[in-house]
Amino acid sequence: MAKLLVTGSSGLIGSEVCSHFAQLGWEAHGIDNNQRAIFLGEKGDTRWNQNRLSREINNFHHHEIDIRDRDRIVEVIKTIKPTAIVHAAAQPSHDKAAEIPFQDFDTNAVGTFNLLEATRRYSTEVPFIHLSTNKVYGDKPNSIPLKESESRFDYSDDKYINGISEDFGIDQCKHSLFGASKVSADICVQEYGRYFNMPTTCLRGGCLTGPNHSGVELHGFLSYLIQCNITEKQYTVFGYKGKQVRDNIHSLDVARFIHEFIKAPRIAEVYNLGGGKSNSCSILEAFDIISKISGKEMKYSYSEINRIGDHICYYSDLSKMKKHYPQWGISKSLEDIFKEIYDSWVQRKK
Repeated sequence: MAKLLVTGSSGLIGSEVCSHFAQLGWEAHGIDNNQRAIFLGEKGDTRWNQNRLSREINNFHHHEIDIRDRDRIVEVIKTIKPTAIVHAAAQPSHDKAAEIPFQDFDTNAVGTFNLLEATRRYSTEVPFIHLSTNKVYGDKPNSIPLKESESRFDYSDDKYINGISEDFGIDQCKHSLFGASKVSADICVQEYGRYFNMPTTCLRGGCLTGPNHSGVELHGFLSYLIQCNITEKQYTVFGYKGKQVRDNIHSLDVARFIHEFIKAPRIAEVYNLGGGKSNSCSILEAFDIISKISGKEMKYSYSEINRIGDHICYYSDLSKMKKHYPQWGISKSLEDIFKEIYDSWVQRKK
């Protein structure tokens, strides 16, 4: 039986990947120590996802390990002998990183390096999929000329009509400490691929989302926004008139792409993994979508101060992904995503 090792297995992407591959007949091994609850507080707790996986998947094995523990990472990979590795564990908030810089860098950069070296010592033929972030581009996307409409910003340069591609620069811009730690990890994943000829990839995610997300204000855009609407809690918009744009991709579509990569792995590849232009929306547009679903008007306040290094407009150009893996494509629309997250939060309230 093929074995998948997933770090951050209790999180949004990690849990979706475990479930998806279990349905394909794989044995799933998850590494998670609920560090998200320490980073983001009680509402970031993911134990419920861990318990759900244990209930729903017969071949799921949980490993309570911190990826910063180098010796245990080496030992668990050596013991499990995975067919493929999906690295989804991280300190996920660029706001929080400034408060806990050592924990952020040790988790995102050093933790990733621990996993890469442990994988190399076991085998240089195991596909290694790293969940990176579009924050590796820093605030450089804000240098692209924009046009403003009533509800959103958009690119005015035809070069970016389909979004940001993988050849977009990452230097000479502000990243946030989170972005810097993720750049470090991203480059290491590429280098292990090139230097040791290992099948590695960095998936530079836009807004990865879905019904199993434990969204909080510091991380989890749509999940937190929809939760605020349901509970009638005031949502704070930070700058840009609420017209800042993000592309949103369902966690299932992330898992589906990971499967395609594992079936036909490549060396040191980079992909911008998001919902693309068709699944993009601004905060104001998100308010309208969820209000139509719930029947509740969004309660929100506005702060003129935008988040440091925040993107005014970002959506992924999916051309390279579709060229390399033509069997893959977006299967969950923006409306599907909103409805599934809404139903999930309603169910959790019961």
